[in-house]
Amino acid sequence: MAGAHHHAHDHAQADFGRAFALGTALNLAFVVLEGGAGLWSDSVALLADAGHNFSDVIGLLIAWGGAELSKLRPSKRFTYGYSSSSILAALANALLLLVAVGAIGWEAFRRLADPPPVAGMTVILVAAAGIVVNTATALLFVRGRKGDLNVRGAFLHMVGDAAVSAGVVIGGALILWTGTRWIDPVASLLIVAVILWSTWGLLRESIAMALHAVPREIDALHVEAMLAALPGVSRVHDLHIWPVSTRETAMTAHLVMPGGHPGDEFLIDLQHELDHDFAIGHATVQIEIADGAECRMHGNNGNHHNHDSHGARHG
Repeated sequence: MAGAHHHAHDHAQADFGRAFALGTALNLAFVVLEGGAGLWSDSVALLADAGHNFSDVIGLLIAWGGAELSKLRPSKRFTYGYSSSSILAALANALLLLVAVGAIGWEAFRRLADPPPVAGMTVILVAAAGIVVNTATALLFVRGRKGDLNVRGAFLHMVGDAAVSAGVVIGGALILWTGTRWIDPVASLLIVAVILWSTWGLLRESIAMALHAVPREIDALHVEAMLAALPGVSRVHDLHIWPVSTRETAMTAHLVMPGGHPGDEFLIDLQHELDHDFAIGHATVQIEIADGAECRMHGNNGNHHNHDSHGARHG
């Protein structure tokens, strides 16, 4: 038997440290402005949005911390470094948003029974400023939204906030036009719905990553079929694909090749293909010459699941 292990770090990963710093500063300044305006105008919609924006400041700090920790070099104990901290950051952000949703919803329902008067024009002006701040912050992360769940979480927060602020502007206009007080808490409940909708995907995917599920952009059956079609491969088993971080993927697989070890060139080409076609940068491939070797290695006890290209189980 022979094995090969490869770490692909040749793809230049965008550094969003400056984007996180600028986005945090912009949103923190806006939280102070919006929270003060909400208290002055007695608008629960503004206070709700300020609370949500404050949770986004914390979320940006968490995401920033996860991104920075993932840059630390591996050690003898943490052999992948701290890459998985970006997954934990994305999960923490999703849970933080759910807490914010609960607080906003509770206050909105409380005020729905007896809505106080609201300064509609103040609500409109402050929320309009929020559209500008949140859109500007979202643009800082637009480049990395597809390749990094942690960055995508920050991007979705800001896009959702811009939409929420637009809703608050509409609510303020309706208050000025109709004088109806219940519009403000109802706008808060709409904010809750928007946050829940934007958070659900982030929560589901971050939990899946934390549980080492195959990244959603990778078709495991396609990877298995590609491996099984390689020259000299009679069977594929023990194929595992999992996220190392929000932008790095690892894979291990056993290839049964009765004709003998194919040589280093075969492994180098395979590593390049996995990296190029599937963005799998950490690939470990074990070559087995004798068919059924996995049964002997795992003690033939029936507790180890082996998958081959024909869907059979061995050992």
